Amino acid sequence: MASGRDASLLKRKDERIIIHFDYDCFYASVFEAANPALKALPLAVQQKQIIVTCNYEARRRGLHKLQLIKEAKRVCPDVVIVLGEDLTCFRNASKELYNSIRRYSWSSKVERLGFDEVFADVTDVINYNLKLLNTSDLSNSFFCLSQDDPTVGFAFDASKLAGQAYGRYSATPHHDEAILYQRLILGSHLAFHMRVQLEAQKGYTSSVGISTSKLLSKLVGNVHKPHSQTTLLPPYAAVGFEQSNVTTFIDDHDIGKIPNIGFKMTVKLQDYARQNLVNSDSADQDVNKTRRTVVRDLRKLPGMSNLLLEKILGGPGMPHGVGSRVWTLLHGIDDTEVGKARELPRQISIEDSFGRLDTILGVQEQLVILSLSLINRMHVDLTEEDDSDGEMAQDDDVKAVGARKRWLAHPKTLRLSTRPRAPRNADGSRERSFNRTSKSTQVPSFLYDLAESAEVLADRLTTYCLMPLFRQLHPENNGWELSLLNVAVSDLVETSGTSTGRDISKMFKNQAKHLSVWKVPDQDVPPETQLAAVPKSEDTPRTNVIEPIIKYDRTGSEDSIPLSQASQSSQWQAEWNDEDEENDEPLSSSCPFCGAAMPYFAMPAHLRFHESED
Repeated sequence: MASGRDASLLKRKDERIIIHFDYDCFYASVFEAANPALKALPLAVQQKQIIVTCNYEARRRGLHKLQLIKEAKRVCPDVVIVLGEDLTCFRNASKELYNSIRRYSWSSKVERLGFDEVFADVTDVINYNLKLLNTSDLSNSFFCLSQDDPTVGFAFDASKLAGQAYGRYSATPHHDEAILYQRLILGSHLAFHMRVQLEAQKGYTSSVGISTSKLLSKLVGNVHKPHSQTTLLPPYAAVGFEQSNVTTFIDDHDIGKIPNIGFKMTVKLQDYARQNLVNSDSADQDVNKTRRTVVRDLRKLPGMSNLLLEKILGGPGMPHGVGSRVWTLLHGIDDTEVGKARELPRQISIEDSFGRLDTILGVQEQLVILSLSLINRMHVDLTEEDDSDGEMAQDDDVKAVGARKRWLAHPKTLRLSTRPRAPRNADGSRERSFNRTSKSTQVPSFLYDLAESAEVLADRLTTYCLMPLFRQLHPENNGWELSLLNVAVSDLVETSGTSTGRDISKMFKNQAKHLSVWKVPDQDVPPETQLAAVPKSEDTPRTNVIEPIIKYDRTGSEDSIPLSQASQSSQWQAEWNDEDEENDEPLSSSCPFCGAAMPYFAMPAHLRFHESED
């Protein structure tokens, strides 16, 4: 029985429905999609002198990952081997498949994991369709894929799951379990529809898992491989003395197979579990020492809790609370949200591994190769076609090509990482090393030059940036041996040309052209005036008065824009000021009829008052 503190960690977010896609033999499938004839042949993808992956036909004939090319040809002489050193085709295919899956998540919660895995949170789609179900006729249901158009979707049987299932579903489920089961049914049919569309339109098959978290959906999708899907059935929480399907499912997994439990943590947990199993009363101690350690072994150890895991795993480099995090994972609980779909990557990283790299010249040659791949990838992921009407350089073809693209984002940080090999032991062996050393600097401005060739930029980047970083990491000219080089750019800052906003410079540039047909010419012309002779009277002082005579256009033309009152007042006031400067007379006058003194600008209205008396 879990303590009160532990029980609080076991709360689950069962309201989510998450689908995990794992493309079958993705790297080989990229070549098969380009050439369907390869699907029936044993196909292997080569990097360096090993097979990094192979299709299922090749595996059926005895080939496997990380097999030497020489050995693969001996086992299967008719194997078709294709080079996979250039990752561009894999990145492009992954991006295309990712965008296809994005269309099915209204919340845009779609997250890539490497090239060949995608998480999709479809909770909003499932909840919407749950409300549309006719519980009296579940077998004749329709799944809506659009909130705006009810005809977009597919027919399905909502009374049963699509694909495979893991676990036993209770014949008399609790109300909450029944609701969750119905939502998982909907999720399974949506996943099946997506799989069929991906295969029909793109030519890729996938293994899919459906559950309520990233952890469970990823693991349950591995149960029936390849080209299948599996749904983890309720109950997700223990009822009485009966274990939940989640606990039963997680318990049989190797500790190292649980996502987010890395290699170093796995080693510590396995050592602790084996040590305590050896000290137990088990009859066969030798079996306990060598057998694989599964989640059940660790979870059921006496005194095991989140606090004990913190002591086992805690230390330098480990975040605080790692024990609680692993404790929840061992119970199949993962509240991590599926990340929002991103138009741009967080970083772009290119790396390569080596059997032996121990010379400055060799490092420089490899950095040029990596830099070229990095720059080409930046142009693919961080630029777009520029459809602006700005002038392009017609006299220089290279510049013209560059001018047709624009940056969506500028990376600000350039990072170089190396992985030195551990020194040899006395017996000639080496310890396995995973430690990397890194140095960073600011991305040079010349890297943003789209008019320059990628080859020239790669040479400049290596000479002026990467080699100085390398000498900071390894000041000596020899004595080191590297197994890996990595070049990356990060800290992306979006430019005005991103799809998330409008390019304001482009807007102003095209404004005059697009608005010219709507522009009304400025006709701010002062009203016509004339000097009118004011009748003289023997009783009034001899004074000249300027009387504005305004000619109104009474034709009703909408093309004639009269001056506003403010414009008229300012125009008249300017004339009074000009008159005052020329004659040096006071800014006032007396009415010729009644003798009232008033400012000049008030006189016209006063005279109209006398005209109305007549």
